[in-house]
Amino acid sequence: MRFGQFSLAVLLLLAAGSVWAEEAMLSTGDTAWMLTSTALVLFMTLPGLALFYGGLVRSKNVLSVLMQCFTIAGISSILWLVAGYSLAFGEGNAWIGDFSKVLMAGIGRDTLSGNIPEASFMLFQMTFAIITPALVVGGFAERMKFSSMLLFSALWLMLVYVPVTHWVWGGGWLSDMGLYDFAGGTVVHITAGAAALVTALVMGPRRGFPATPFTPHNMTMTVTGAGMLWVGWFGFNGGSALAANGDAAMAMLVTHISAATGAMTWIAIEWVRFGKPSALGVVTGMVAGLGTITPASGFVGPGGALIIGLLAGSVCFAATMTIKRVLKIDDSLDVFPVHGVGGILGTLLAGVFSATSLGVFSGYGFADGIAGMGGQVWVQFVGVVATLVFTVVLTWAILKVVSLVTDGLRVDADQEQEGLDIVLHEERGYDIH
Repeated sequence: MRFGQFSLAVLLLLAAGSVWAEEAMLSTGDTAWMLTSTALVLFMTLPGLALFYGGLVRSKNVLSVLMQCFTIAGISSILWLVAGYSLAFGEGNAWIGDFSKVLMAGIGRDTLSGNIPEASFMLFQMTFAIITPALVVGGFAERMKFSSMLLFSALWLMLVYVPVTHWVWGGGWLSDMGLYDFAGGTVVHITAGAAALVTALVMGPRRGFPATPFTPHNMTMTVTGAGMLWVGWFGFNGGSALAANGDAAMAMLVTHISAATGAMTWIAIEWVRFGKPSALGVVTGMVAGLGTITPASGFVGPGGALIIGLLAGSVCFAATMTIKRVLKIDDSLDVFPVHGVGGILGTLLAGVFSATSLGVFSGYGFADGIAGMGGQVWVQFVGVVATLVFTVVLTWAILKVVSLVTDGLRVDADQEQEGLDIVLHEERGYDIH
């Protein structure tokens, strides 16, 4: 009798333990962090990037930039739901996902991705799909037709962003190679930077460039947006840990260190070279530091982040001067020299500072020793080149198709002179009497 009671008690305990283990698969703490991170990343685009970019253009075009950021958020969200998420994160093959998750098929409120609801993972990734094509806006600001912008952004999201996302984060070939890209050096910054550069080259410069100075019309707006970007980036990088743990905490710490160092480096160079530091310089250096640390944020320590921020501020400053003053390419808001160059630099440096044998500069990857570091840097290099080549070719092709469909990419000379706010939207950003 006692043996039977004992056996029954053991069975009840095992059953209870099984139920407890099943319920423990969902982490409410991690879920709460992911929901918070998702809100932070959306906050980066609306209102952060919208205000940052809006202040940098001339007053007659400010509303058009805000409109572009908002509509890209709308169309990207719809496309991500319909097929983008499925093609990026469905099983598929080494190059592209499948259609198993179209319109969230088979995914309910209790469906998990790891230990968080898949709906929260899908939504978090949606915010990345929103901000990446929005970044490209800076390459063609003040001259692209609204219809051309919408079609280009939609096609670019599905044909460029989605495949690269699958390669790196969806189980594709770069993931299999072991590429380190914690939060979007290749997926976000290299693709956006390269696309902005191609768009600037295909469309040509704004009327009057480079003889006419195109100064920001509202630096207060830009600095406000920059502050929102800095805060939102904690969700961008910290949320990419997909858990409320030490990886997220370290990612946030190194993100902040790199941003601060990038900002201080940029204005130090300005101070020496031009005699005065500028508000534009400090926010641009900050964004350079953020973009450069992004791919490495889950693999490096604070010492590595300090060096990455220093290099981000100096290298991206030099790239900006080269693109605008030497090559005379009108990448209107410096997307390629800041995001593109920063993404390339950060992706390569992730292979260096992830090494676990660099003393105070040690990271948290697996590339130990010279041989291991060299192998990882090679993988990073392959990822950079593949992303660049793919993005450049596809972006050029998309622009050509869009130009045919919309009868040209840009507004005419008179419309550009009048300003996109009135010409395209029959509204003004400012109506002061």
